[in-house]
Amino acid sequence: MADVAFKAEPIISFRDAEKIFPASRKRAEVRAVDGVTFDIEEGEIFGVIGYSGAGKSTLVRLINGLEPLTGGSVVVAGTELAGLSEAKLRPVRQHIGMVFQQFNLLQSRTVAGNVAYPLEVAGWGREARKKRVAELLDYVGLSTMANARPSQLSGGQRQRVGIARALATNPRILLADEATSALDPETTQDVLRLLKQVNRDLGITVVVITHGMNVVRYLCDRVAVMEHGKVVEIGDVYSVFGDPQAAITRKFVGTALADRPAGEALERLRERHPGRLVTVDVRGCSSSDVVRILGAHDVEGSVVFGGITEVGNRPVGALTFELTGEPADVDAAVSDLQNAATIQDHGFKDEL
Repeated sequence: MADVAFKAEPIISFRDAEKIFPASRKRAEVRAVDGVTFDIEEGEIFGVIGYSGAGKSTLVRLINGLEPLTGGSVVVAGTELAGLSEAKLRPVRQHIGMVFQQFNLLQSRTVAGNVAYPLEVAGWGREARKKRVAELLDYVGLSTMANARPSQLSGGQRQRVGIARALATNPRILLADEATSALDPETTQDVLRLLKQVNRDLGITVVVITHGMNVVRYLCDRVAVMEHGKVVEIGDVYSVFGDPQAAITRKFVGTALADRPAGEALERLRERHPGRLVTVDVRGCSSSDVVRILGAHDVEGSVVFGGITEVGNRPVGALTFELTGEPADVDAAVSDLQNAATIQDHGFKDEL
């Protein structure tokens, strides 16, 4: 009999998960998580993105049981969390590390003391704690700062301490809730590289909560987009960047790529370029393909706007060309471009 390949169970599974905060004298009822269903596979880096109030932070608190479910199901590492007591949640939380936006370090403790804290809670002996702390500080590049206080560290260093602390008890899952929001761009990149290294070296599943699409672009394998408590789009990052379906996703992608002219930017292009403007999605058609198609119709094309980046080692973005030539030739070239790629035809200046 031929071997049968079985798909591993997801490490985190949501099924119609709900978290509703009831109405009070100061606020109406809030459906923070509203009927969410999706899986997170073991070993992947999964992003959850949304604006403030979308429900993403509440969603991550469902994973570690810090918020009880109102309805539905959340299964983490094979354990259904709905209805579990605090005592029964503790073994689940031992498999989960947490990295916070504001670091949440204990100011009264040294760097080493902060990393050792979860080991003390877990009952590790002194020598085992000392060895583990040394390993972790070396891993995050802070061996020389073991005796420093958090107040003596930069924001990036404090977040590295937070990551080391989150890794202390060898978790299977690392939750990073807006872990880079308080950092400058260069430090953000350093922390994202460390999270990617943690995933690659240790095989830990990383769940990233963010409102920054550039974080998703660099770090994540897949992403769920949340709005008003619902997941409105989910998929691998390349597909979501290249062909966003929901309006909110298109808005996020636009902020990360800034590759397509619109509004005042398009009007300014129109003032400078009287020819026909066409925006071409580079996923289906490279600039050399465009040049070839235009040349076949004796049409000139100049790049006047655009942006291209890499997602999953593949190009994503768009280029806007000004096309000039005989109107019939330009029409034929645009028709061929439409057959070869996804394009947006902005027309001529007098058609605006």
